[in-house]
Amino acid sequence: MHERARYLFIRILEACNADCFMCEFALSRDAFRFSVGDFADLLPKAWEAGVGYVRFTGGEPLMHREIVELVRAGAAAGMKMSLITNGAMLPKMAEPLAGAGLAQVIVSLDGASGATHDVYRRSPGMFDKALCGLRIAAGLGVLPRVNTVVGPHNYTEMPRLQKVLTEAGVRQWELSALKLDRSITYPDPGHVRAVCDAVYDADPVRLLVPMGKRFYGDTPEEQERYFVHSMTPRASRPLCHVVDDVIYVDGKYGRMYACSCLPHREGDGGPGGAPLREGGAIRLDTPAFREHAVLFRERGPEMCSGCSTTAAGYSDDVARLGSVAPWQY
Repeated sequence: MHERARYLFIRILEACNADCFMCEFALSRDAFRFSVGDFADLLPKAWEAGVGYVRFTGGEPLMHREIVELVRAGAAAGMKMSLITNGAMLPKMAEPLAGAGLAQVIVSLDGASGATHDVYRRSPGMFDKALCGLRIAAGLGVLPRVNTVVGPHNYTEMPRLQKVLTEAGVRQWELSALKLDRSITYPDPGHVRAVCDAVYDADPVRLLVPMGKRFYGDTPEEQERYFVHSMTPRASRPLCHVVDDVIYVDGKYGRMYACSCLPHREGDGGPGGAPLREGGAIRLDTPAFREHAVLFRERGPEMCSGCSTTAAGYSDDVARLGSVAPWQY
């Protein structure tokens, strides 16, 4: 068994009902769906690979017609089940998902009210539905988390959003930097630090404090790379430990990766990661996957340019402490 329980991410569809400006899947109507049969085939291999946490991602997972059955199958197999959603369908789906064994729900919220979030996501009414769904899920015993994409357009919203999420009973919060195929420019990096340092340095007894590294970096070197070169904070040298604990499955293309950030950051050099199937059968921890993981374990802290704050913080916690608390990725 793997030393720490691993995270298995599965992109179960590409379709989405939101129109977020920063997302390649905005308003996608792609027909691909990861099947219950494929998941049943994958589960015993995941258990053998040391997986303890399964997270469904998309697109919008709640658009999958069999999402409740998928959650139920994973929970019945002993997995702690999670999914990430824009929250629009969560108020009506929270109860059946909780009944199926959902352990954690992650909702994307980028503004402190509908007046801003709904504009950023180009989806009227989404903020109120998402916050309502989070409250319902929390009341049913599902761990509520929010992921926020932060950029020049909304960083000043973070202190107010912090208070909104605290009052709503949200238990975890990730702030990750906006990533676009161009440089992200802040007119006044000092103002970003002045506004957001207070969010990170808040008293965790009174306010919800973000997980992982600051989205603009914890050290002067990280902050210079971010504000000057648009490079997000990444795992500290010498090694990235995330790749020891993560398997990301892209069901549509039949590929697997050693980090949830890698599938979205591929270049033009052909498919990355490793094949999910060998001889037609699903396999994890293949020699090809291990070779891929070792590459990023050794070179990720130098070559990665799209790391998330939770991934970077997770790796540094493993390096420093040897362990991490549940759901820290």
